Amino acid sequence: MSKTGSQTGNKTGSLISIRHPLASTAEQLRVLEGRAPRLQRFSGALAASALYPLRSTSIQVLQVNVGKLCNQTCGHCHVDAGPDRRESMTRETAELCLEALEHSAIPTLDITGGAPELNPNFRWMVERARALDRQVIDRCNLTVLLVASQSDLPEFLALHQVEIIASLPYYQADRTDAQRGEGVFEDSIAALKKLNALGYGDPTSGLQLNLVYNPVGAFLPPAQHAVEADFRRELGRRHGVVFNSLYTITNMPISRFLEYLDRSGNHEMYMEKLVNAYNPAAAAGVMCRTMVSVGWDGTLYDCDFNQMLDLPVGGALRHIRDFSPTLGAAALAQREITIGQHCYGCTAGAGSSCGGTLTA
Repeated sequence: MSKTGSQTGNKTGSLISIRHPLASTAEQLRVLEGRAPRLQRFSGALAASALYPLRSTSIQVLQVNVGKLCNQTCGHCHVDAGPDRRESMTRETAELCLEALEHSAIPTLDITGGAPELNPNFRWMVERARALDRQVIDRCNLTVLLVASQSDLPEFLALHQVEIIASLPYYQADRTDAQRGEGVFEDSIAALKKLNALGYGDPTSGLQLNLVYNPVGAFLPPAQHAVEADFRRELGRRHGVVFNSLYTITNMPISRFLEYLDRSGNHEMYMEKLVNAYNPAAAAGVMCRTMVSVGWDGTLYDCDFNQMLDLPVGGALRHIRDFSPTLGAAALAQREITIGQHCYGCTAGAGSSCGGTLTA
């Protein structure tokens, strides 16, 4: 039975709610950096590719994680988000993010969470960014569109031409619900139909609806174009759902997916798989080279993954309040990026980023 309008997800809750040792970022780093010492260090792989130290090249995306509150508790979540989390960006910090956008030429605001729409400042941020004529991306879990307090959210997103990047692990209920919780697939399809009714997914409407696939298990995603073709055929045939593009993303060995790897005895095998699939071309194009990530408290990071491991950016700019027209995007665009063994997750195979694969 669907849980439409309520909380959905796995029964285990967030790691922090059950006081799991891997709720600690220090423990996660100890496992990531020390559990498989025979594997090549990521810094060594970069050096062999003439990419060490890894540096940013420009800032094209300001990605803002507005908090860890979510209506789902997914088994692979690198944020350890859930209904029990209360970390949430304040209006004051949200204003600093929009001031940074205004005082720079960064073209895209990418809002993520948790379920970013549950932050009380989400709609204000969208309206401010669109008034600045910036592209706005909402990383949506789909089921939040069925939460009673968000009943008008699809129309709001369409009105402001917000690009939706929506996670959907698979086009069948059993595999989606296995990762995201009972009833999530049914609610996700209902949400997709709402978006389609507004024009999302129609290539002539200008309303972008892109899906995200990530593996339900300890393996790398198949070829993106093949997964996209399967999803387009099956979602259309079974449910009449359309979308623009599909992105494949590799599960990162962080937080709840790291706990799964550890609990199932797959950690060393998965890390070896990532290391052996290291792709220098993907490493050259990793998303951290063209973006900066802002935490819910305003701290700056190279990406959302470093954010969840408490690995902030180096250099003088450490908080969004330090951003200025003279020492803002230009300074961040020259920074050295903080790396670790988890970075193999973005550089394996065809590569992985918030926009899908990094190589053809």
